[in-house]
Amino acid sequence: MWEGRAVATVPEAAGAEPLLHELEIRWRRMFEALAAGSDVPPTQRLRAEGMMEAAVLAGAPQEALDAAMDACYRRAWGRPLEADFGPDWRAFYPFPLIPAVGLRAPVHPSTPD
Repeated sequence: MWEGRAVATVPEAAGAEPLLHELEIRWRRMFEALAAGSDVPPTQRLRAEGMMEAAVLAGAPQEALDAAMDACYRRAWGRPLEADFGPDWRAFYPFPLIPAVGLRAPVHPSTPD
């Protein structure tokens, strides 16, 4: 099913479409919420990471999952994961970690100094 493919897209994932489709939905929800300034409960991220591991065990290439997740990130943030986390972002976020990071909170000094 996955043999001979360097990268597969979510729609091409024969036999794993429901899992990969659900992952795409979850990535989109997480990234869109974070881009809008909302929080994402850790359980949502952790469950999606578990689903990513299951997809790899079912034969999906990690590179295909990363590419699909990057597409969801681009849709929400307007730039690739690499733009925010560097070209070696997987070194800091090893598979299956999802770089689900929210916007920085504004900091206002509470003292005059």
